[in-house]
Amino acid sequence: MKTLDVIVHAISPAGTTGTSRSYELRAAAGSTLPPFEAGAHIDVHPGPSLVRPYSLCNSPQDKGRYLICVRHDDAGRGGSRALRRDLTAGGRLRISPPRNHSPLVAAERHVPFAGGIGITPPLSMAEALAARGASFVPHHYTSSAAEAPPLERLRTSAFAERTVIHHSDQGDSVRAGLPAELLVPEADTAVHVCGPDGFMPHVVTEATAAGRQPGQLHTERFAPAAPPAAGDEVATESTVRIASTGIGHPVPADRTIADVLTAHGVEVELSCEQGICGACPTPVPDGEPDHRDEVQTPDERAAGDRITICCSRARTPELLLGL
Repeated sequence: MKTLDVIVHAISPAGTTGTSRSYELRAAAGSTLPPFEAGAHIDVHPGPSLVRPYSLCNSPQDKGRYLICVRHDDAGRGGSRALRRDLTAGGRLRISPPRNHSPLVAAERHVPFAGGIGITPPLSMAEALAARGASFVPHHYTSSAAEAPPLERLRTSAFAERTVIHHSDQGDSVRAGLPAELLVPEADTAVHVCGPDGFMPHVVTEATAAGRQPGQLHTERFAPAAPPAAGDEVATESTVRIASTGIGHPVPADRTIADVLTAHGVEVELSCEQGICGACPTPVPDGEPDHRDEVQTPDERAAGDRITICCSRARTPELLLGL
């Protein structure tokens, strides 16, 4: 997996509670940072065998820096704890080049719509839309003003006057009702939704009920959707065979394809290990995948020629992988 060495140029609080921090990353001496588009994320390597994806939240027009905002979560999988514990200004960090699975789509009007730390991709989108003079109205939902991650940046941005900020402790939550931008189903409006579980399904359900078409609603998750109910998807043992060597590896019901491959020394790209980042889709020349990711489109799933090996499984007794 290709990686870049960067310098942690600055670390600053995002919000007043100390829960979230912004990290400004710059190229190491003698190197440059690849450009990116709004909606992109990078894989951050905060420690050995620890890789986590974080969305870039600065303007794509920024040259020479990446900005991420990370919410500290003691109950998480360790990424935010490692960043908070080990990173200091001036230190070095290893990251991937930017990848983008949630780009801005072509539309006359845009509604970047975020909950909590999910504001990070819509922030970059709003910067890009403002730079091109596009029509858009950002909405940001938080539990309170103190918990709003980059609130000061929203208030001082070039799009501050058109940004609508909602605080649940003031009775303004998505459960209390969605704004007109989502409830009036204008034909050429794209809605970009990012936020925690509970927030996103509610927004999508209500907007769809109001007449929004599925093609108008574009979502990005920071965590996978709730697992299927017991009995809906039963994991069974299968075999994955490597096309380049012909070697087959049994995949028990309680292990992932990626886990088995890495245990046998097969080099694969991994990041989130939850099926939401798009680092590990792998060609499938033969066999039928059992898709459990949230990266591939319905058409890509129907084609059945790629599998997200960190979480998806096999419907056939054997899968041939293009590795």
